[in-house]
Amino acid sequence: MLSRFFLVYVVVELLAVVGLASTIGLGWTLLTVLIAFAAGLAVAGSQVKRQMTRLFDTDRSRFASDSAVVALGSLLVVVPGLATTAAGLLLLLPPSRAVARPVLTAVAARGIGRRFPLITVATVGADGHARRPQPDYIDGEVIDVSEVESPAIPLRPE
Repeated sequence: MLSRFFLVYVVVELLAVVGLASTIGLGWTLLTVLIAFAAGLAVAGSQVKRQMTRLFDTDRSRFASDSAVVALGSLLVVVPGLATTAAGLLLLLPPSRAVARPVLTAVAARGIGRRFPLITVATVGADGHARRPQPDYIDGEVIDVSEVESPAIPLRPE
């Protein structure tokens, strides 16, 4: 699984660099990569600093999910490549973070459910639609029964 993920990462990053280099040139592409990396580090630093100041004056549930998304965005900014830097910058910006939070929460909950099957994780509304319970279906056949009067049993004289 990890080798497939790494292969997809390498192919996507190579396609991004080759596509940009063929469009604007190799020198401008390298300059763009360096500028994106520096801008990503600056935004990640400011967002981490902001999260640290919000540590004690906000509700814990939203703070935890915001911190996880900021950490993921910071990690993606530091990983080399144009696509990962762009994805990290998107996760670090507050408007796109609000959109990504429910999706990443659902993905994390499914991952926890797969790794620890004894723990039940329920995400209500995180994936956008709730599952409706299916009606019960009982397979069987109907036998039509008609009552017939039983014959009279003769009584024994005593």
